[in-house]
Amino acid sequence: MLLHRNLISNSEKIVEAIKLLRSFGGRTSVMKFAKRFANISSKDQAQQFAEELSGKDPRIVVKDGFIEYIPLEKRNYILSESSFVVLDIEATDSKFPPGRILEIGAYKIKNRQIIGKFHSLVNPQTPVPKFIKELTGISDEMVEKSPVFEQLISDFLEFLDDSILVAHNTRFDVRLLNYEIGRTYESYQLLNPSLCTVQLSRKLITGLENYRLKTIANYYSIEIENLHRADDDSYATARIFMNLLSELENLGIKDLEGIKKLKNLKESNATIGNSSAIG
Repeated sequence: MLLHRNLISNSEKIVEAIKLLRSFGGRTSVMKFAKRFANISSKDQAQQFAEELSGKDPRIVVKDGFIEYIPLEKRNYILSESSFVVLDIEATDSKFPPGRILEIGAYKIKNRQIIGKFHSLVNPQTPVPKFIKELTGISDEMVEKSPVFEQLISDFLEFLDDSILVAHNTRFDVRLLNYEIGRTYESYQLLNPSLCTVQLSRKLITGLENYRLKTIANYYSIEIENLHRADDDSYATARIFMNLLSELENLGIKDLEGIKKLKNLKESNATIGNSSAIG
């Protein structure tokens, strides 16, 4: 049985199974697959084996005697039809390990409106470093009776569901989240695609001194009451992202693939200028 439909496995067994299915063009009979992968000749054992793999990863589907690999991680998303979860994480360290999650803040957005909120302090099961206490204001006493990550991740995954995950410096937040998920559910990581408001802002807004959260918030006249607290930072990032969605719409960009192809506006303007000069 799948843990959560937004988790995929990076275990050696699942990786090899997907590799074999791809060699078959993504789909083959359960019998042929089981014979090649595990030298299983019994029909009942082959079916059981295939269903076991399918139960561990949503990308492997078994139906009507066939087993199929569906590359869900490569799915394109239509922005107007999608929900987004804008996330911010505070941690005990910028490197992990040893860093552990200290606080999670997230807002769910659909149709450029906030429709849900998730927030919790997290007991990192390790002392909060002095620098982090001074930066965030989060003390050991504040997190002492808070849930540990394992106690809240199931609720967060339900909140996230199949939304696109958004963060300001997504690389940090998603990698840390996957690190913690891997500690709880061995060999599993998030399936959800992600967007970074730092990268999007660089492409959509020109002339800023830097692309820190506070700078972009000021650009859109958004106040952040408590900088470096997950709830306030994620709320500010959510409001920034809604503005960026409007910018994308004005450019006629309607899906994730369009965002991937988006070039920096400054570069685009320079190209247009050069083309005019040549003409």
